[in-house]
Amino acid sequence: MIRYILKRLFGMIIVMFLVVTIVFVIVRVTPGDPAAVMLGPDATPQDIADLRSRLGLDQSILQQYVLYIGQMLQGNLGQSIFLNIPVTTALAQRAEPTFFLTMFSLILAAVIALPVGIYAAYRRGSFIDQASTVVAMTAASVPSFWLGLILIQVFAVRFGIFPVSGYGGPGASFWVRLQHLVLPAVSLGVVSSALILRFTRAAMLDVFNDDYIRTARAKGLAEGRVVLKHALKNALIPILTVLGLTAAVLVAGAVVTETVFALPGVGSLVVSAVLRRDYPVIQGALLVIAGLYVLINFAIDMLYLLVDPRVRY
Repeated sequence: MIRYILKRLFGMIIVMFLVVTIVFVIVRVTPGDPAAVMLGPDATPQDIADLRSRLGLDQSILQQYVLYIGQMLQGNLGQSIFLNIPVTTALAQRAEPTFFLTMFSLILAAVIALPVGIYAAYRRGSFIDQASTVVAMTAASVPSFWLGLILIQVFAVRFGIFPVSGYGGPGASFWVRLQHLVLPAVSLGVVSSALILRFTRAAMLDVFNDDYIRTARAKGLAEGRVVLKHALKNALIPILTVLGLTAAVLVAGAVVTETVFALPGVGSLVVSAVLRRDYPVIQGALLVIAGLYVLINFAIDMLYLLVDPRVRY
């Protein structure tokens, strides 16, 4: 088991190093000069050159990369060019909306997909099974931003049940902020539930065909116990996998949804940083998102140890 954990930790380090390198190179080769964007169209070439020198952008890519790696190893993600605050501070200020949006979306997706997927597999070939498959395929093909716009038009503009956008004022209560998160969480959760539903159904169908399920039924065990204790327990590996992947995708996919609903989260911060060519913020945000992605997958790998004893050996 220790060897299994060490292998996963070593893989995490390699992945993060590759992510840091790729993001750094892509950001630097993208057209656009942050110094020119900051100074505006009336700036002279000398003004732009002076600002580039002050920001360290006149150095070679290799020099900038070595400097960035050294700062990152010390826990310093740099200083935002436009916000003029540390990147870690900017990310911390925007973390709350993204965290709650991701958590609520994942909970909603799981609440919808898991019971429906289990029941659809149990009633294979029935109307419920076929209808759930059609609905899942439809939901998977719907862009979350389009669904978000429809929800805004219906529940915010026409009926006025939920706020159109934003996250409440600086002193808003948790209940007010929760109301602002309902529509974006639904738009993300419904779309994400399609993948979870299909994987849950497929995993349960594979288990229902195994011999020990027939043996449990032959012993006269109640159907609820057969489905939940025997079948579901042995189908948890692929279900946990898709839940972890969905959580990671939601963290990265919140960028567009936060923009549609004007949520002041990490996603909107990344969009504004890309438009302004704010290199440190782009690199820091993508590094944090990639880190969360890797940590979520590592947590799922650890859950494998609890769900399936064979993994320990």
